[in-house]
Amino acid sequence: MSGSSELLRQLAREVALVPQEAVLETGRRGRNLFIGIPKETSFQEHRVPLTPQSVAVLTGRGHQVLVERDTGRAVQFQDSDYSEAGARVVDSAEEVFQADLILKVAPPAHREIEMLRHRQILISALQLTVQPKDTLRRMMEKRTTAVAWDFIKDREGIYPIVRAMGEIAGTTSIQIAGEYLGAEKGGPGLMLGGISGVAPAEVVIIGAGTVGEFACRAALGVGASVKLFDRSIYRLRRVQNDLGTRIWTSVIQPEELKKALRQADVAIGALRPEQGRTPMVVTEEMVRDMKAGAVIVDVSIDRGGTFETSEVTTHTDPVFKKYGVIHYGVPNIASRVPRTASYALSNIFGPLLLSMGDKGGFDELIKSNLGLRHGVYLYNGALTSAILGEAFKLPYKDLDILLAAF
Repeated sequence: MSGSSELLRQLAREVALVPQEAVLETGRRGRNLFIGIPKETSFQEHRVPLTPQSVAVLTGRGHQVLVERDTGRAVQFQDSDYSEAGARVVDSAEEVFQADLILKVAPPAHREIEMLRHRQILISALQLTVQPKDTLRRMMEKRTTAVAWDFIKDREGIYPIVRAMGEIAGTTSIQIAGEYLGAEKGGPGLMLGGISGVAPAEVVIIGAGTVGEFACRAALGVGASVKLFDRSIYRLRRVQNDLGTRIWTSVIQPEELKKALRQADVAIGALRPEQGRTPMVVTEEMVRDMKAGAVIVDVSIDRGGTFETSEVTTHTDPVFKKYGVIHYGVPNIASRVPRTASYALSNIFGPLLLSMGDKGGFDELIKSNLGLRHGVYLYNGALTSAILGEAFKLPYKDLDILLAAF
C-alpha cells in the first residue's frame, strides 16, 4: 500500500471515531434491537447462538427477539424456554428474517440469502471462500452488512469465539480418542491413562495452538503420556508455561515426528494455517508405520487436514480404517457437544448485543469497537475484505473510509 493510501486510511479511522466520542460526552444513546434467530439448516449443525438465559437478559433490556420453532431442540432448549425468556417463537424462517439483525452459527445457505432484506445485518460464520462466487455477489446486491464471528476480536486481540470452539475441540478430541481405543469401537482395548504397573497410552499432538493446548490438558488429566509438536518454538514454550508442567516437546522434524507416531496410540492433528490450507506434515508412509488400532483425530480436517490419509467424515459415520489405523475426520467437532458450545457462543454474543444496543446500534458500535469491526466483510453491500476481494476478483473498499462517509 502506498504512503498516501495509508495516510488516507489513518485519517478515515480518526474521523470515524469522532462521532462516538461526542456521544459519550453527552450521555448514552441506547437503541432497541430487533434480533432474529433462524433454525440451523446446515448438515449436523446443532449449536444455537443464544441460550434462553441470554435471551431473557436481552428482552429484559427492551430488545425484541424472534426465534424459529424447534431451534434449540438438539440442545434440549424447548420453545417454551425461549418464550418464557421473552422471545417470540415463530413458525417459519421467513418470519425470522423480518428482523433487522440475523444471528446464526453456520454460514447462510442459498435459501437464507434469498430471504435477506435490503440493508439487513447478518452475523454468522464466514467460510465464503468455499462457497460459490454468486453467494457473495447476491449478498452485495442486497446491500447486506455481514460480520464473520470467526474474525471478531476482543480487547486483547484474541478471537474469542474461535478460541472457545478450539478449547472444546481440543478437549473433545481426547474424549473421542479414548472412546475409539475401546474394544467395543474396534480399537485395541486400551485405557488412555493406564493403571499401576501398566503403561499409559502414548498421545502425539501436532499443533500447539488452542486446540493443541486443550488436547494436552485433557490427555494429561487422564494420565496419558503426551508428546507435543509444532512449527513454532514460541508456541511450544507458551503451552508448557501455561500448563505449569514440563512435557515432551519438539519442533516438527520429519524423522522425529515419524519416530513418535510409530510409538503412538493416539495422534491429534491440531495445526492451523495462517491462511489457506493446513500444512500436511504427516505423510501416508508415516501413517502406514503406526500401530494397528491406533487412533487419529484430525481436528484440522476443516482446512484440509494434518494427515495425508485423512478424509472428511460425519457425526453419523465418523471413522474409517486405513492401514489398520482408525481415522476420525468430522470437521465440526464442537457440534458433537452442542449444548456446551451453545453456552460458549452465547457468553460472547449476549454481551456483544447488549453493548450494541447501549451504543445506539451496529453502526455506532463498530466506530469504537475495533474487534467487531475486524469481523465485518460486507458493509451496506460493499466488500471490505481484501482476502475475499482477491479470492473472487471483486473490488473491495476500506471500511474506515466507508464509516467516515456516514
